[in-house]
Amino acid sequence: MTQDRALDILKTGANVFLTGEPGAGKTYVINQYVAWLEAAGLNVAVTASTGIAATHIGGLTIHSWSGVGIKDFLTPQDLEIITTKERIVKRAKAAQILVIDEISMLDGKILDMVDQVLRTVRQSEESFGGVQIVCIGDFFQLPPVTRRGDVMRYAFECNAWLNMKPLVCYITEQYRQEDETLLGLLGSIRRNEIEEDHYTLLNEQNEIAFEQIEPTRLYTHNADVDEVNSQKLSELPGSPKKYQMEGKGRKQLIEGLAKNCLSPEMLMLKEDAMVMCTKNNFEEGYVNGTLARVIRFDEGFPVIETLEGREIVMKTTTWEMAEDGKILASIEQLPLRLAWAITVHKSQGMSLDAAEIDLSKAFVYGQGYVALSRVRSLDGLKVLGMHPNALQVDPRVVLQDTKFHKESTAAEDAFIAMEDKEVEEMHERFVVARGGKLPKDDEVGLVRKNSTTKVHAESTYILTKDLLLENRGVRDIAKVRSVTETTIWTHIEKLVSDSQLVSSDIAHLEPSDIDWKEARKVLDAAMVKYGVGKLKPIYEEADEVYDYTLVRLARMQFTLEGKVDNKENVVF
Repeated sequence: MTQDRALDILKTGANVFLTGEPGAGKTYVINQYVAWLEAAGLNVAVTASTGIAATHIGGLTIHSWSGVGIKDFLTPQDLEIITTKERIVKRAKAAQILVIDEISMLDGKILDMVDQVLRTVRQSEESFGGVQIVCIGDFFQLPPVTRRGDVMRYAFECNAWLNMKPLVCYITEQYRQEDETLLGLLGSIRRNEIEEDHYTLLNEQNEIAFEQIEPTRLYTHNADVDEVNSQKLSELPGSPKKYQMEGKGRKQLIEGLAKNCLSPEMLMLKEDAMVMCTKNNFEEGYVNGTLARVIRFDEGFPVIETLEGREIVMKTTTWEMAEDGKILASIEQLPLRLAWAITVHKSQGMSLDAAEIDLSKAFVYGQGYVALSRVRSLDGLKVLGMHPNALQVDPRVVLQDTKFHKESTAAEDAFIAMEDKEVEEMHERFVVARGGKLPKDDEVGLVRKNSTTKVHAESTYILTKDLLLENRGVRDIAKVRSVTETTIWTHIEKLVSDSQLVSSDIAHLEPSDIDWKEARKVLDAAMVKYGVGKLKPIYEEADEVYDYTLVRLARMQFTLEGKVDNKENVVF
């Protein structure tokens, strides 16, 4: 499902589970939806399952918002106490849409309690008291944290989930990874089809040399992270410059923001320190996860140099906790943290340019998957250690994911069958029924909306196409664009699939050191036999004589010659 289709479904007011692989753009979609809701005059409560996730989205944890706290269940007395708290009652009655981010880390018992609170406060037997529920996340990522001895239930296993009957929007677009080998590995993990070859592939990633910038190390334990960062900083000459976080609002709320902010309360920096940006600022040219090095200090502010060689003066920014458009508390700090090391847990949601991953102590489902899915390509990945179970995922999630795919396809087919006007009428009925007004496109605020990712994804293909049409080779284009050759091949494949190129545009990419006509005969025969959906069968059928790059080129030419239909079936 595309991002636009998911947004259309959200706007109908149905309960929705918005999911997809890391880098699919789930955050982009929900930001668009929240902006649309606010423009329509509807009350949306934005929450998350963890403090870190809540800090990212400027909202509250679902535990705090609903008043359930850290309870395992609600007694009649607990429920009575919660429903007499004016702040809880007010927000529960006012909410028309409730967003819960990082749903994979929310235990099902919490979701059941939230449902119970809303039905009680709103005096309604409808699921969640009639509030539209939007859950966002990917169950292949980190699971709920439970106390020792407790039985963990995923959100999709609880009664509240079953009763709300969410439409599943499984986004299949990809804006982080461009490396087909890495995407194949991540896909195999999600299907629980890890084989010895996958471990061999990762074990071969132990001699990667990073020339431009030192990569971030991902560990599973905080102690390892703290030790590495402290040691590395102490090895740099001179005294560190100190930056103290400042806060406004209620003390308890400030403490909660500070605890869950990726920037530390006391940030200590030196020249040559490895740092990571902890917030998105597309105008300035950095995002959450951008790696850089401090190269100097300008009037007290650190100047960083990114992997692309861009210099940025880092100024302080704020993280806020808001409700109903009002700021309850805020903290101010430089959006930086030391980046020689970080935990896998805190890396969730980031896109890293380069990472060294130590999975020798991986201890829960999802840690290996989250760590590997942070990087954009295998060129940016070095594996320091690998536990035998590091790539395992929960069989319950694998089984449920198959169901999610089917449900998403069914939802998409239903909407495809509708006329555009019919869908628009559904949007209007939802908004009007909730007391709002359907907003026009130019009325939707851009504060929360982030179209940069999509614009960048589109423009980067155009740049590659322009250079390709100058008859430049892949190596030359990669050098000019300061990206890997694998990335350029991926761009070209995308351009071919989108009918942006013709056969003559890529003819100059044919190798001159082999008989390409003979190679095409062998590779074409393999594609006729196995189809063009996967490279590996073609590669193996050709006795592994031609590398994957040549297989990709042959597949593109095969496609442009009209031998493949739009469903990747071979035709003649």
